[in-house]
Amino acid sequence: MKILLPKQHGAWAMLVIPFLLGIFLGSPTWLHIPLFIGWLFLYLATYPLLMVIKNKNRELHVKWTVIYLVPVVFSLVIVVISNVHFIFFGLIMLPFFLVNIYYAKRKNERALINDFSAIIAFSIGGLASYYAGVGVIDQIALMIFTLSSLFFIGSTFFVKTMIREKKNVTYKWISWGYHAGLVMLLIVVGYPLLVIGYLPSLIRAIYLYGKNLSIMKIGILEIINSVIFFLATLIFVS
Repeated sequence: MKILLPKQHGAWAMLVIPFLLGIFLGSPTWLHIPLFIGWLFLYLATYPLLMVIKNKNRELHVKWTVIYLVPVVFSLVIVVISNVHFIFFGLIMLPFFLVNIYYAKRKNERALINDFSAIIAFSIGGLASYYAGVGVIDQIALMIFTLSSLFFIGSTFFVKTMIREKKNVTYKWISWGYHAGLVMLLIVVGYPLLVIGYLPSLIRAIYLYGKNLSIMKIGILEIINSVIFFLATLIFVS
């Protein structure tokens, strides 16, 4: 039986990086194991679930939704028994998932608001990961959430200018302006060293614009760029 996996390959970095930042900028604990298992399979379950909502091959997608939700339930029950406050992270994510459901029903998953909602939900996963080790939501936790959200929003703009909106000049200027503005903002608010994590994004947004790159090459570049962001954040956030 062929495993059914989400087709949004760029989402894997969004899934993993905020979570890992929460671990390493917080305090690693055994609770991260069931939390990540639940987090991973919850992400895997969302793809077939959204396909069910879109009425696409319902029998296949219902089956895979159930398959993925079983480890979600077992893992997150362990997490909630350990600390009932984790329920609040689920409640916070719920509105953003409802946005994804709305756009799935409209068959418009590429809408910017839909992308932003998914990014925010992934970044909340970083908050939960940090809370699992530290037990509080403090300034570092909020920085994990904010920096991750800002980074992946920029990634979304870049990918759109390279694929679906590559002939849209307005998107080009939005992308360039966003990346440049983000670098300047970090300097103004007193985090110049964090620019190291975002400057490659600005360079690639400008230099690669208009170049004919395959989706695979764009994906590989985004993985490398995400690793740079991860390392810079890990080193300079304290």
